[in-house]
Amino acid sequence: MPFGAFEWLLALRYLRARRQEGFISVIAVFSFLGIMLGVATLIIVMSVMNGFRAELLGRILGLNGHLMIQAERSLTLDDYARVTQVVGGLAHVRQANPMIEGQVMATANGQASGVMVRGLRQADIARETSIAKGMRAGSLQEFSGEDAVVIGHRLARKLGLGVGDKLTLISPQITATPFGSVPRGRAYRIAGVFDVGMFEYDSGFVFMPFEAAQIYFRLGDTAHAVEVRLDNPDQARRLAPAIMQALGPGYRYYDWQQANQQFFNALQVERNVMFLILTLIIVVAAFNIISSMIMLVKDKGRDIAILRTMGAASGSIMRVFVIAGASIGVVGTISGFALGLAFSMNIENIRQFIQSIIGTELFAAEIYFLTKLPARVDSGDVIAVVTMGLVLSFLATLYPSWRAARLDPVEALRYE
Repeated sequence: MPFGAFEWLLALRYLRARRQEGFISVIAVFSFLGIMLGVATLIIVMSVMNGFRAELLGRILGLNGHLMIQAERSLTLDDYARVTQVVGGLAHVRQANPMIEGQVMATANGQASGVMVRGLRQADIARETSIAKGMRAGSLQEFSGEDAVVIGHRLARKLGLGVGDKLTLISPQITATPFGSVPRGRAYRIAGVFDVGMFEYDSGFVFMPFEAAQIYFRLGDTAHAVEVRLDNPDQARRLAPAIMQALGPGYRYYDWQQANQQFFNALQVERNVMFLILTLIIVVAAFNIISSMIMLVKDKGRDIAILRTMGAASGSIMRVFVIAGASIGVVGTISGFALGLAFSMNIENIRQFIQSIIGTELFAAEIYFLTKLPARVDSGDVIAVVTMGLVLSFLATLYPSWRAARLDPVEALRYE
């Protein structure tokens, strides 16, 4: 019977090395630790990379449309109202709203910072779930009139501002005066402070009512673009031709994938490279299994010869060493799986604990864009890592087991 009780008993006995076989046992322990740490590290890194991508994607799509429609030969849309109405009535379109966007300098209390001003209607910004859910102070009910703005909490902290304070926005567009050309500036009242959890937006975005943005940027009754949100962001490229056909000629578009293509491509490349590099940990551990099994076969040559002379089949001998070697890899893989899941599910708490001990910030929001260390366990990645660990562990036992099965009893006992 394959993998019978006798084979299991003998394999487990060989794994419990005696004193003179302690070195083999040490190699087996290091093989177990290598596979456990390799599997756990792969699961943790893949989870963090998945979480990082998902969080960034959620933050970016939470504040930006899935499609941007602009005039083909102009910087502004004169018929933005018609475009908004036509696109908003199409299937699979969740929301369409006009938008104005421009870079300016924000100053207050002797401090200055470059910011992106985005003009939206009050009803549209209320449907921006990231902004609506992330309001720290103030209210979007006050987001109206010609002098109200909503800013990120990091920008407010940098400039020393709060709700009700005045923020001066200086435009690069110049105004001619008797004393020469000077930049235009205007003070705005802070109606609210938001926190979306992404450093770039919390420190560099100012939202302004649509009509106020038209006045500030001197656009008249025009908009820079129409922002379109779909039911499924992944369908943006597939639905874009139908949307453009409904609008007719004179328009162009770009989707969120084009706008962030280099960024997400870099994340994907980094993810693949990390997977390949960390896989080497498991490969090295598998080579350790091969080494320990070869040494075990060499040490147990007399025992194998006696078993063969007593009638044990070569297949039975091979299965004994397959069980002995594979047990190290299987237990190591299962332990690594449990350790990786536990670490991934509590990674933010672990980070906070380590930071409190060493007194150093391990995850700077200025560098990584996010304020928390994300982790998202993907079942497909976990299955791939566990399967790879089990397969490598099994393959590592084949050659030593085959050598044990082919051992000649006469040669093994000749000088005993």
